[in-house]
Amino acid sequence: MGVETSDDAAVYKINDEVALIQTLDFFTPIVNDPYTFGQIAAANSLSDVYAMGGDPILALNIVCFPDCLDPSILSEILKGGQDKVNESGAVLAGGHSVSDDEPKYGLSVAGFVHPDKIMTNGGAKPGDVLVLTKPLGVGVINTAIKGELASKDATEAAILSMTTLNRYGANAIKELNTVHSVTDITGFGLLGHTVEMAEGSDVTIRINSEAIPMISEAREYAAMGLVPAGAYKNRTFFENRIQMGSDIDSVLQDLLYDPQTSGGLLISLSPEEVPALLENLKSSPVAFGVIGEVEEFNDRFVIVD
Repeated sequence: MGVETSDDAAVYKINDEVALIQTLDFFTPIVNDPYTFGQIAAANSLSDVYAMGGDPILALNIVCFPDCLDPSILSEILKGGQDKVNESGAVLAGGHSVSDDEPKYGLSVAGFVHPDKIMTNGGAKPGDVLVLTKPLGVGVINTAIKGELASKDATEAAILSMTTLNRYGANAIKELNTVHSVTDITGFGLLGHTVEMAEGSDVTIRINSEAIPMISEAREYAAMGLVPAGAYKNRTFFENRIQMGSDIDSVLQDLLYDPQTSGGLLISLSPEEVPALLENLKSSPVAFGVIGEVEEFNDRFVIVD
């Protein structure tokens, strides 16, 4: 599996029992605290392995760091990353660093999955139900944080969501038999990644906007115009494949296009196994919910009600 299906990672079959998942991600700081930044960047990098149905086994640091900053800052970033890799059960085996004008951090991650249990963007089936394992709004709240307008509660809620491993969602589906498609919600926002799933599956996905879990205060900040530029780019790129309900106001639309950092998993599965999935997700520290359903393809890939 490669780039053809817009999936979250490459998958290389080793034998009939094992396939290798390989992915890489890194970015600039989105919070001021270096340890928290390291945690978020690592959780985000590990997420692609979980989205493919696998377990992380090995990670390598990717570091860009300015010579003018105190090395103790870098130590805290790396400690945050190390702790998240440890939490995932993988091994952090060094990495590579270069001098750069702006700090950047992330991981190259390898994982294992059984070839018959690979989760992809494609495969969603008409009649399936969609479950989202994390709330939306971190892009908007991060923008409010940068503007020093975010409340303590909103900041803590966004950080909790971004530092929570998608291991909770990945473990919740391991024993289920009718999970047909999985992707993680990151830079393209909920609607962008939902379009990719619908296109890969040749279906229409109907989203119930009222059922989507949101971080508290995200709507308030979006109404203030604290919307990241990426949300507008997502809207421009994807809107011609989406049918937006006439009663969906512009603020809610901004949140649906809001780019997420270390967002949740979007899971498409048969309705009979939804109760078991929701029960399995109860150990997760963040909000989750049933947000839509899959239909036969009908003009647009995504319909928002």
